[in-house]
Amino acid sequence: MKRTIPLLLALALLFALCACGKADGTSGETPQPTKTAAPAMEDVPEEPTEPTPEEPTGSGSKVLVVYFSRTGEQYNVGVIDHGNTAIVAEMIGEATGADLYEILPADDHYPMTYDELTDMALEEQKDGARPAIAGELPDLADYDTIFIGAPVWWGDWPMILYTFFESTPLEGKTLIPFSTHEGSGLSGFDRSLAAAYPDCTVAEGLAVRGADAQNDPEKVRASVSAWLDDLGLLG
Repeated sequence: MKRTIPLLLALALLFALCACGKADGTSGETPQPTKTAAPAMEDVPEEPTEPTPEEPTGSGSKVLVVYFSRTGEQYNVGVIDHGNTAIVAEMIGEATGADLYEILPADDHYPMTYDELTDMALEEQKDGARPAIAGELPDLADYDTIFIGAPVWWGDWPMILYTFFESTPLEGKTLIPFSTHEGSGLSGFDRSLAAAYPDCTVAEGLAVRGADAQNDPEKVRASVSAWLDDLGLLG
């Protein structure tokens, strides 16, 4: 009997210790940290981002060169197949990236000889003629700056230019005259433009000798470049 009592006591003590462990919710294992499930991808809030700036959609001011030019026999240069004013207009277009529009008569009644041409030009001026222009006039709404050039006929624009002025609204635009001549310079082209379009800005014009346009194009190109540079329009 003396040997069995200690054994019974040991078993009773072990039973009591196990019962206490279950009562307080603990176990003999080392507790592990609780793992939280990662949120699904669509539940993750997006980081705020700066809006991407839009690319420019335009290239700024659009420029047009409008011109009237003649071939055939011309003073001081003989018979030509590329008009003096056309040469200057093309130089302006190349230097500025401008579009070109040539004014052409609907009825090309202008004679090829110089003397006959000057007689007809004087007759049209005295009559206040408005020769018709071939084709439809261009839509100029998108252009901000417009060069307008022609040969000087009897100290003035050829009358077909007045047809253009009276048929084409240009209010609010910048107009820049240029001429080809053999001694008359710009011949008041700037003043005539200002009178025809009082709501426009008329910038400084350029006068080029027709003989230079034909025979010394590099000299003319240099003059055109310097003029455009002064206007802030050199491409």
